[in-house]
Amino acid sequence: MGTQLHDLTALEQAAAVRAREVSPTELVQHCLTRIEALDASLGAFLTVTPERALAAAAVADRAVLDGGDLPPLHGVPTAIKDLNNTAGVRTTSGSAVLADFIPTFDDAVVTKLAAAGTISVGKTNTPEFGFPCYTDNALAGPARCPWDTDLLAGGSSGGAAAAVAAGLLPFAQGSDGGGSIRIPAGINGLVGIKPSRGRVSNAPLGSETTGLGVQGPLARTVRDAAAMLDAMAGPVTGDPFWAAPLPAGETFLGHADRAPDRLRIGRQLESGMSGVELDPQVRAAFEDASALLADLGHEVVDLPPTPLTPAVFPAFEVVWALSATTLPVGPDQLGQLRPLTRFLRERGLALGAREVMEAMATLRLFSRRFVQATSGFDVLLAPVCTMPPRPVGWFGDDGATDFARQVQYAAFPAVYNVTGQPAVSVPLWWTPEGLPIGTMLVGRPADEATLISVSAQLEAARPWAARHPAMW
Repeated sequence: MGTQLHDLTALEQAAAVRAREVSPTELVQHCLTRIEALDASLGAFLTVTPERALAAAAVADRAVLDGGDLPPLHGVPTAIKDLNNTAGVRTTSGSAVLADFIPTFDDAVVTKLAAAGTISVGKTNTPEFGFPCYTDNALAGPARCPWDTDLLAGGSSGGAAAAVAAGLLPFAQGSDGGGSIRIPAGINGLVGIKPSRGRVSNAPLGSETTGLGVQGPLARTVRDAAAMLDAMAGPVTGDPFWAAPLPAGETFLGHADRAPDRLRIGRQLESGMSGVELDPQVRAAFEDASALLADLGHEVVDLPPTPLTPAVFPAFEVVWALSATTLPVGPDQLGQLRPLTRFLRERGLALGAREVMEAMATLRLFSRRFVQATSGFDVLLAPVCTMPPRPVGWFGDDGATDFARQVQYAAFPAVYNVTGQPAVSVPLWWTPEGLPIGTMLVGRPADEATLISVSAQLEAARPWAARHPAMW
């Protein structure tokens, strides 16, 4: 069988459009056909918008024929996570409460991706209000891992990850408030970049009160992820946080084509959370990545004791629950919420002002001390999850039990939402059963460039983009 359109990377698709080898309409129609054929077994989408996508593709077709300047990702299909507002398109946040909500405006990241030339084919599946590290809800059911559909695709960007891993899309937008890009990237064999705080705007509404949530790309290659980050990056006037831009003339894609200098890499094998044990396959993935980095010439050493104090985890849980207190839910709608959402909401509403302020202060002080303590390292290396992908239903139906299992399963990623550092999950390891296990690289504050460079170096040393699940 020859190369099909979904075998092309996002950048290859963009190049083929420019060369008039394929039209945006052909790319969009190919994605829609695959979604129709495969998504029933995946649960990657909450809403598909074929009419809108094909209308946008027709406009893109005409722009190619007109021969003018084209944006960098012209005609490349993608999709928007259903936590993000899209004007005129249903935006449910994975909740039955918002099953019929249609915003009148686009989030800034949606506008930026459209300006870069991408064409959204719909809204990807997300858990209710994005709280869990897996994806399941009352509207579309679970997002399943394409490598084994008995397993969860992770969350909260699980639909986006499943769509990319199954070849329904070349890349997709996600968001990450406690691991929600890196966890599904690791589960599905993808590259997932959690950018620095302020790198990508959360305008116009956002979640800047806690400072935890950021927007980022999920892709099959580092270059595709870097190109999507280029498209998404940049502040909007009034943003409370912003990361310094790259020097004039530089791009994140350019850093994917640039070998890194010799780096000092700190190994972080302890999460700092009591009672957390790593599955042998996760440990094997970590050690393999560590050895590969050393083989590539980097200095890889164990991270010395850092201020990963036990206090940071209870403080994070307080702030996470705080986020559930302002959900758009009326008293008569509480019964429509998932057990986990109700648990977090009730926990958040029971907090006192002093408890909240002390938790926020604890996270800010921890962040400062952690960044200072690790400032002698260019990159940190850590696991993403503590276990391989979990079966559908593993987290349970009781809110408290669900939350406790998530805390144990995703013990590593949230630290870097607290510090605001950039982090990436790269797919270097597969279990004997053929399941991907991602490993996390963490950069200095606002230094996505080094992360992208070393991730591309790892990809060149051990290419993964040609590995696909059977449904490919």
